Amino acid sequence: MDQQLEQLRTEALAAIAGAADETAVEQARIKYLGQAGALTVVSKGMKDVSKEDKPRIGKLLNDVRTAVTAALDERKAALLASADAAAFAGVDVTLPGTASRLGSLHPITQLQDRAIQIFRRMGFALADGPDIETEWHCFDALNTPKDHPARNEQDTFYMPDGRLLRTHTSTIQIRTMESSAPPIRIIAPGAAYRRDEVDATHLAQFNQMEGLYVAEGVSVADLKGTLEFFFRELFGSDAQFRFRPHFFPFTEPSFEVDIKATALGAADKWLEIAGCGMVDPAVFESINSKRGDTAYDPEKYTGFAFGFGLDRLAMIMSGTPDIRYFTQNDQRFLAQF
Repeated sequence: MDQQLEQLRTEALAAIAGAADETAVEQARIKYLGQAGALTVVSKGMKDVSKEDKPRIGKLLNDVRTAVTAALDERKAALLASADAAAFAGVDVTLPGTASRLGSLHPITQLQDRAIQIFRRMGFALADGPDIETEWHCFDALNTPKDHPARNEQDTFYMPDGRLLRTHTSTIQIRTMESSAPPIRIIAPGAAYRRDEVDATHLAQFNQMEGLYVAEGVSVADLKGTLEFFFRELFGSDAQFRFRPHFFPFTEPSFEVDIKATALGAADKWLEIAGCGMVDPAVFESINSKRGDTAYDPEKYTGFAFGFGLDRLAMIMSGTPDIRYFTQNDQRFLAQF
């Protein structure tokens, strides 16, 4: 058996050394170390070896198996190194590398994150709510009359069960008041949906940022100071603003906020950027009715609400002429941000 093992060692090492690829190496492994391999067959014959010769023959068998295994590993490594060398043979390592193009957040996301940072500095918490809403949360609770144009199927996406896609994120304000007693101070960013014709200034889905502050003694001065601080942080300390009287069903008095375009390096004109107002007592009464208590007593609490479109604000700040650019995933446009 000594001679047989030595012969197997010589034969196996020669076969492995001559293996031209990984397939040949694997075939050699199976031939000598597989379940029906030559060394496996020899090892089964150990039962017939005399007691005196077993230690010596056993050690030799292990030595041969170890030598064959090591030769297989070395040959695999050598073939791999050779393949790597061949792959890089024509590479000029002195040439400059290919630059990686770094991505960034979408411009709407960048603006939303910046707005959240500013409002959080003023103590506003972040609130969220569902995109699919009930008519009560979207209209009734906000003092919107039954014949209001926004409730028409031509303006709002209704579902067969009567629910709808929220037309503004004011629904989050309503849900927050339903679940929490005053004082509350929240901002509600998110998507809104309306049946608008898609053009350079309108999308069927757009992004809003709304806010609500309810406590004792909240006044128009608080509303004006909050929004002026926010927009000056966003546009610069020299930005000029004005508040124009307006009408919204859920606020009284109501205002629209304009900014002087010179703050954006544009022509000297006013641009509308937000709507706001003091929460109408009728909204508090609707919340109390839903809650079954008087947590939002309009004789005790006042509040203000505001809202603006993030897409429109991003258009104004970046000078983007067409709102559709924000949704087309054109790298030539997005790379500017």
